Amino acid sequence: MSLLVGNQLAKSYGANDVFENIDVRIEHEDRIGFVGANGSGKTSLLRVLAGIEPSNGGQIFVAQSIRRGYLPQDPPPAGDHTLYEDLYAIFTSLLAQGEELRTLEARMTDPATSEDELNRILIDYGHKQEAFERAGGYTIDQRVKSVLSGLGLDEELWHKPLAHLSGGQRTRALLGRLLLEEPDLLLLDEPTNHLDVRSVEWLEGQLLAWKGALLVVSHDRYFLDTVVTRVWEMTHHRLESYRGNYSHFRRQREDRLERWRKEYEQQQEYIRETEEFVRRYKAGQRTKEAQGRETRLKRFMETEALPPPPSDQRIRLPLRTDIRSGDLVLRTRRLLVGYPPVDGNGSGPTPILAVPDLDLYRGKIAALIGPNGAGKTTLIRTILGELEQLQGTFQLGTGVEIGYLAQRHVGAGFGLMDSSQSVLNALLDIKNLPLERARTYLGQFLFKGDDVYKSIDQLSGGQRSRIALARLTLQGANFLLLDEPTNHLDLDSQEILQDALQQFGGTILLVTHDRALVDALATELWVVEPGEGDAPSRMEVFTGTWRQWMNERNGQMSGVDAAPKTLAPEQDQRELQREERRQRQLSARQQADLDELEQQIHRMEARAIELEAKMAAASQSQDYEQVQTIHNEHQAVQRRIEQQMERWTEMAATVT
Repeated sequence: MSLLVGNQLAKSYGANDVFENIDVRIEHEDRIGFVGANGSGKTSLLRVLAGIEPSNGGQIFVAQSIRRGYLPQDPPPAGDHTLYEDLYAIFTSLLAQGEELRTLEARMTDPATSEDELNRILIDYGHKQEAFERAGGYTIDQRVKSVLSGLGLDEELWHKPLAHLSGGQRTRALLGRLLLEEPDLLLLDEPTNHLDVRSVEWLEGQLLAWKGALLVVSHDRYFLDTVVTRVWEMTHHRLESYRGNYSHFRRQREDRLERWRKEYEQQQEYIRETEEFVRRYKAGQRTKEAQGRETRLKRFMETEALPPPPSDQRIRLPLRTDIRSGDLVLRTRRLLVGYPPVDGNGSGPTPILAVPDLDLYRGKIAALIGPNGAGKTTLIRTILGELEQLQGTFQLGTGVEIGYLAQRHVGAGFGLMDSSQSVLNALLDIKNLPLERARTYLGQFLFKGDDVYKSIDQLSGGQRSRIALARLTLQGANFLLLDEPTNHLDLDSQEILQDALQQFGGTILLVTHDRALVDALATELWVVEPGEGDAPSRMEVFTGTWRQWMNERNGQMSGVDAAPKTLAPEQDQRELQREERRQRQLSARQQADLDELEQQIHRMEARAIELEAKMAAASQSQDYEQVQTIHNEHQAVQRRIEQQMERWTEMAATVT
């Protein structure tokens, strides 16, 4: 059953066309991930589908009585009621049923109630109590507290007014409301922003059990792989649909682009040959044949010709190190980091994180993971010398040169940019390059033309991340401290950054919630756990990969992942590489069958959308006989889609 259908949708802001001629369909229990470059129109389409903004063209059909829930990126306006009251108010009608039950209970215990009346009340009470229990009336407190805790909203925040919460906390509160309201269609714009790893894992569990449909914009690759079963990509004002999770999408997209390139090359060869034939013979003995070919070519160009495949608008990341460090890069002994006492208030220092004795060696990639506020950035600032350690020592090795990528990019401090300076000057602050060379260098990070003269405070979050990466690549450092490096980067840029870090010849300390990045890069994990009461957070070092740590944490010990402590990192890497090669060994015939089946499904889906539009038009003209005919064909197409989807799922499982 289609919950929402959009035909020929378009959106523009003034002279800026965001997208046009977009067709969409969302079925019951769909799990759709929505991806695309920053600024490609994902949020605009999401708001159109949510009914927040009108479409400038086309039509949207929403099934009767369907409730839509929308989570924006920016925090909603805050009221005076508390966080807990805001979520508790969702159950107003259910709470009224509870009050009605208490009224009936009072009447049952009233001595003035006659026996006949009591019997009637008991029957009524039984029906209403059953309905109340079925609707979850006895678990309201438990559900509200579970959602608040799962989203990382600590109990100390529950009774604070929403206006006193940060923007990220208010966004999480709205996400909690939506999960409790249980709309039929959930539209989420970057729901994992502001969430730490544990909260994201909790959210994944909620969405995997979600009974309605889901459309989610996200830059979290691990999240998309876990939750979604279809992917929409917004690219070049068009919407492309793919079956499977994010990993399936990447493979299918590359296959589609390759086919597109080949077909376009063949088309261009046909055009060149035809034009050459017309040029040579139009005025000669084969004039009629030449004129016929010219007419056919003109018709082909107007109705059938493929547009050129999209050009590669991706950043290039020349990450290198100029100096080789010694074998030991960082050593800590009895280190305690935090904040010194504030002058004049009589309080002592504030310890944040106790660091175990550890040694980080050249070529290693350590991922520093843990909940927000547990002290990860405080440790980074201490290593940079911005904060004095409260206790113990840390030591940088011989020849260590630090390169720092800050989470916030702008401000006063090591590696941060002045918000008033231009993009060009922000780069020249790192290295004094000739002007043309600097502009060429910035072009590798997609800053073209007059973009280089924009001030930093005029840039989007993604653009700031790109100029910060450009500055980092010029430093030639051999020890990179990266604090949430994938924040604000689109998915293609994340993968380019990941590839560059994999090839980097130095050492990396990585602070991130990006599990895909940790899974791909980390050779050891520094796991931070909050302390109890006023005690500082504590850290444990795990030697191995993210997958090994997850398996150990979950008690799932099997295969290579079962014994991380008995395998050297080099052995483990070889095992993982062998496993990856085995998983890629799909025969050309199997891949061809899968591609063909996918194309069949796309054609049938397009037919279903066409039939839905015709059915709507026939309904408006009150041609009920035609409506029934179209409905019957639509049902047949839907059944065929479901059958082919079952086949697709079975075949695609061999690819994963």
